[in-house]
Amino acid sequence: MVVTVRAHSVPSESLVPTRQIPDTLEVAHLSVSFGTTRVLDDLSFRVESGQSLAIIGPNGSGKTVLFKALIGALPVHGVIRWAPNTRIGYVPQKLDIDRDLPLTGNEFLRAKADVLRLPAGEIAHVLASVGLSADAATCPIGTLSSGQFQRLLLAFALMGHPSVLLLDEPTAGVDEPGGREIFALLRLQRMHGLTLLIVSHELSLVYRYADNVLCLSRSHTFHGPPLEILTPEHLQEVYGMPVKFHAHGHVDA
Repeated sequence: MVVTVRAHSVPSESLVPTRQIPDTLEVAHLSVSFGTTRVLDDLSFRVESGQSLAIIGPNGSGKTVLFKALIGALPVHGVIRWAPNTRIGYVPQKLDIDRDLPLTGNEFLRAKADVLRLPAGEIAHVLASVGLSADAATCPIGTLSSGQFQRLLLAFALMGHPSVLLLDEPTAGVDEPGGREIFALLRLQRMHGLTLLIVSHELSLVYRYADNVLCLSRSHTFHGPPLEILTPEHLQEVYGMPVKFHAHGHVDA
């Protein structure tokens, strides 16, 4: 999914003064409610161009809701301001596609290439950029491993040359080595100028690869570099229980 988003005009006093590094995204006093239930409440943060932001928190804290709000899929109160001409590639946590369909990876990508009228070499380019072999792309999507399928979804999001990637649990269902490979791949994409927003429960990978972390919960929100945010005290406030993790290992709750 690629969306072109126009910047909204907002009162200058509602935002933090602009810094030297340009911002791709500014969020100010954002709230999202479903009926009488408020999922996000007065949330404010910025994402600098070319940086990576990891969004973490317990189930129900609003991580996926935040992504849907950012792409304009939900009504909100507050300000969501993307830089002019921002193009967003989005990989949702759950894709409504039947993996038993007789559809190959190439056919899956070609459908989007045709809609966007992309050049003939675009499919080969995105497959190479995510490390998915041409042979794997000729297989039915139902026969791909979890890691291969995640790479296919990432290739799909990269089509059309987005400037921002939103990825909701990109390592879900992938083993630990595969998860490290995907995060390393995302860091490589960032080196080519992409801004990344990633929902993840893999705190060890977040600690190693994210520039900043946004912790969400119903009662506490923290935002800043991983070294400052992923502390035992903050994590216990966010998750409601002691949380330990290792920079090279698993999370233990």
